[in-house]
Amino acid sequence: MKRFLIVTAVVLSLVGAVAAADERLAAKPYVPGFGEFMAGTQVRHAKLWFAGEAENWELAAYEVDEIKEGLEDAAKLHPTHKGVPVADMIKSSLDAPLAELEAAIAAKDKSRFARAFDGLTSACNACHTAASYGFIKVQRPTMAPVSNQVFTPDGK
Repeated sequence: MKRFLIVTAVVLSLVGAVAAADERLAAKPYVPGFGEFMAGTQVRHAKLWFAGEAENWELAAYEVDEIKEGLEDAAKLHPTHKGVPVADMIKSSLDAPLAELEAAIAAKDKSRFARAFDGLTSACNACHTAASYGFIKVQRPTMAPVSNQVFTPDGK
């Protein structure tokens, strides 16, 4: 009987410890790494290009908004990355190009959109260079990043 009580006490202690560890792990939310935010931004950048090229202004506006949200989250969760003040760099480098893109989209002006898109692309590359990641260069995409999305607006 004494042995049974000791074994039961040990088992209950282990179960309690495991449950406490599970609670601590469950309470800690997943935080994507800075690279995940940049990869997501790259996909959105490409989708933005194809939306603008197709004059799907609603989709283009959506993609710009998603880029902004992703960059805001990246800056909030990773204000510095490997000693680089990325939050400050994102704001100072990308606010103006993103605003110009929003204006071009609102005007539904395809040539203005292309210039603004190229401005955003240049700003991204300049930011990468300033952060010592100049080997990461983005450009106008040549192929749609996903084959399961229609970029042309309804009715065209």
